[in-house]
Amino acid sequence: MKLQMESRNFITKQNQRKISKQLPKLITFLSILGITIHLALRWTIPYEYSLYPLYIVLAFGGGPLVFTLARKLIAFEFSSDLLAGISIVTSVLLDQYLAGSLVVLMLSGGTSLENYAIRAASKVLEALAKRAPTIAHRKKNERLEEILVDKIAIGDALVVLPHEICPVDGDVFEGHGVMDEAFLTGEPFLISKAPGSAVLSGSINGDASLVIRATKLAIDSRYAKIMEVMRETEQRRPRIRRLADQLGSWYTPLSILIASLAWGMSGEAVRFLAVIVIATPCPLLIAIPVAIIGSISLSARRGILIKNPAVLEQFEQCRTMILDKTGTLTYGKPTLTSQTVYNHLRPKEILQLVGSLEKYSKHPLASAIIEKAMEEKVDWLDVKEVREPPSEGLEGRVDGHEVLITSRKRMEQLGQDTSILPQGSGLECVIFIDNVLSAHYRFHDSPRADSKTFIQHLFSKHKFKTVMIVSGDRAEEVNYLADFVGVKEVYANQSPEQKVQIVEKKRQEGKVAYLGDGINDAPALMAATVGIAFGKNSDITAEAAGAVVMDNSLAKVDEFLHISERMRRVALQSAIGGMALSIAGMLVAAFGFLPPVAGALAQEIIDIFAILNAIRTAWKPRTLTDMKYLYSENIKS
Repeated sequence: MKLQMESRNFITKQNQRKISKQLPKLITFLSILGITIHLALRWTIPYEYSLYPLYIVLAFGGGPLVFTLARKLIAFEFSSDLLAGISIVTSVLLDQYLAGSLVVLMLSGGTSLENYAIRAASKVLEALAKRAPTIAHRKKNERLEEILVDKIAIGDALVVLPHEICPVDGDVFEGHGVMDEAFLTGEPFLISKAPGSAVLSGSINGDASLVIRATKLAIDSRYAKIMEVMRETEQRRPRIRRLADQLGSWYTPLSILIASLAWGMSGEAVRFLAVIVIATPCPLLIAIPVAIIGSISLSARRGILIKNPAVLEQFEQCRTMILDKTGTLTYGKPTLTSQTVYNHLRPKEILQLVGSLEKYSKHPLASAIIEKAMEEKVDWLDVKEVREPPSEGLEGRVDGHEVLITSRKRMEQLGQDTSILPQGSGLECVIFIDNVLSAHYRFHDSPRADSKTFIQHLFSKHKFKTVMIVSGDRAEEVNYLADFVGVKEVYANQSPEQKVQIVEKKRQEGKVAYLGDGINDAPALMAATVGIAFGKNSDITAEAAGAVVMDNSLAKVDEFLHISERMRRVALQSAIGGMALSIAGMLVAAFGFLPPVAGALAQEIIDIFAILNAIRTAWKPRTLTDMKYLYSENIKS
């Protein structure tokens, strides 16, 4: 019986939460419907009958809102919507039913947008859960059986089929292939897998089946840990204080004070009403949302999708920028950057032999060598006897020559002297032709053409004090890039959990913007004041971010900064300008020179000017980025 009661109470609470979340949406719909019907009937039937839809809006829509705002007043929480609640009540007392209904629409619409932004965070977890595999293929007594992922035990032999997502962390013990771990580690390459190689849950298998031995349970695997960090980040994430609330926190008590003094000193309640009517914060309730909506529209036309409108208000105030490396500051693919030759063959001849052999390999660096060979316009040679033993490299007979492409470590195992090889950062391979050391190749993930300019631009034009690179990549690669682009503060080999810790530590010092593109960046994107997903490689990342830059161009991020700065500037002009005129009108009304009806008309005129100014944010200015000018200066210098 007790269990049944607890179950009913839980269901009741869940239903109450659903109703509270849906209520603003229902009130918004009711307001739009009521206002529309009123305007349609206003000139076709007697005026008093056209007011009935507005009565319904104010009773069923305004009533719950006023009740909620009354509780804020009792708790001494002064915000712009509190003054709007007072405006609803006074509009009813003054028979200004249309004005009151419009305020109801603004309040409920704003709350609906806020709830949408909160729900977006939950969608990230839903998307992660949807991507996670639920079925695994267990190999037992040479037979395959399907089991639920949460039934996997440590030591189970699991078959990961081509293009499947790996269900748990483990080690390969049968098969050769590649896996895409970019979402989890940040590494830009397909990672070769052979017996003994470790695999991560959430990574995507290539074209060949692999048999792995589970080393962790599903709840302890890498993908589950990312989901856990995401969930914790969502719960800890503080609510951003919106611009209208910041301005309303002093404007609301000031308005009430002026209205109360006018009533107290004159003894006329009508003066209180007159002051409150002209104090109605439409520049806050309407002009600021209009400026935001205009900026969202402009951003969309520029290839920037705004998921949470709050980021438009916050981005230009950030003074710390944290950047992921792979796919953000780099192009996300390896490039052959250095060729050191040790024998009589010319570099192009070696590249021709190596490139011809690499066409038969799925190694992450094979594509970089092939691309370089195509740039050099080499002719492909006949290849025979191709072999790729695990951890030994790629070997074969090319145009009569024995070619071996291997690693520094394998060279040491063969008893060869590695001191002759160049030191440095990045990925590398060693090439033997006819058993003689012939070349050393070095690779880097190429920085974007505008990455260095963008970093300099953040300091010089946008007042950023700190720019950091936080990456899951190896320290050598990250430091190489940091030196190139001019970033001093660098964190390499960072897990999603560590990225969140860095973001939260920096948030204690001020507002933080985070720019990343992989699933491993999603928790940090949620933890940042402003999270920006770069590119459209991952639905998970896009859901976690407040904004998505669709084009892989850092100049678009600069455009977003300029849109944010312009939105805040125009919004403040509209809000503060409108409030200044309203305060002047309040003083006139307080001395009895402006009756309530005239005050309402005056407020309407102020609103029109504030809104017309706010609409400017939707118009594209002459220029939205000044990065090109800085880039030109760098070229000249």
